[in-house]
Amino acid sequence: MQSYRDLEIYKISHKLAIEIHKMTLDLPKFEMYEEGSQIRRSAKAIPSNIVEGFGRKKYQQNYHRFLVIAHASCNETIEHLEILYETESLKNKEKFEYFSKEYDTLGRKLNKFVQALANSQKPIAQRP
Repeated sequence: MQSYRDLEIYKISHKLAIEIHKMTLDLPKFEMYEEGSQIRRSAKAIPSNIVEGFGRKKYQQNYHRFLVIAHASCNETIEHLEILYETESLKNKEKFEYFSKEYDTLGRKLNKFVQALANSQKPIAQRP
């Protein structure tokens, strides 16, 4: 693997961050600086932390830490999405369901990636 751009988790999270940014432009004006700002930041934090972690991959603990932060930002994005939908600021049910599904899938992929990284750090004798 040459670059973070080769990682599926990066490709998905980057694409979704752009889509979330565009989606927030259609929110009611009062949400642009409240929940809209929060979801943009959490969505953009996912690929940003993947990139920063990849840059520190020589130090596995740092890499792991940034991936855990990316996973937490994924969960945070889901929460902001649910709040927007439940408060009816995001009225488009199809968009809500699309983003919910995509972020759930991304969260699972991040979790598997973090687990694989953790398993690769264990001495062979300790692996299941």
